Amino acid sequence: MHPNPIYRSSHSPEDISFLQDRGFGVLAVNGAAGPLLSHIPFQLSPDTIYIEAHLVRSNPIWRALSEGPLSAVMAVSGGDSYVSPDWYDMPDQVPTWNYVAVHLRGTLRQLPQEELLGILERLSGEFERRLLPKPPWLITKMTPDALERMLRQIVPIALDIHSIEGTWKMSQNKPAPVRAGVVQGLATSPIGQNVSQISDLMSAALKEVTP
Repeated sequence: MHPNPIYRSSHSPEDISFLQDRGFGVLAVNGAAGPLLSHIPFQLSPDTIYIEAHLVRSNPIWRALSEGPLSAVMAVSGGDSYVSPDWYDMPDQVPTWNYVAVHLRGTLRQLPQEELLGILERLSGEFERRLLPKPPWLITKMTPDALERMLRQIVPIALDIHSIEGTWKMSQNKPAPVRAGVVQGLATSPIGQNVSQISDLMSAALKEVTP
């Protein structure tokens, strides 16, 4: 995470809400030949003490787990944006990048195979709910044979969370008028992913400090 504490949070309501809304991240562990990473969907438990997910059996992380629980990190990214120093209207500034990211550190472990179906139903149910009024897709729409084949190919996992650390880098080290200039610049910037999220977060923060 970013070393400047002005950007950082720890297990904050904003971190939790972001994780619940995003539901997708990069799982990383140390393997015998080097780091192993997988991009996977997940669901945060209601008490925020673990996440549940699944992997394909051929995934190297699953094979590494066969030797026992592993220390792991789940990196969850939000919007990001390039920031031009010209938007500051201040001398002697340099380019930077604003972004949102939350890291979950903990212990990754296998779950009993009989828990897989419930994990899949909860995960798909959450995202199908967001597509309403579309009729939700249900796992019962699969034929029994196809469902059985699918369940044999994937495995359930959980990450027991030791810490949740967020970085919300939104030019907080600059005065409000300078941040307003960044928001204006972001309005037409094509550089970054989901730039509008960064702009909206910065705009909301500026409203909080405006008398």
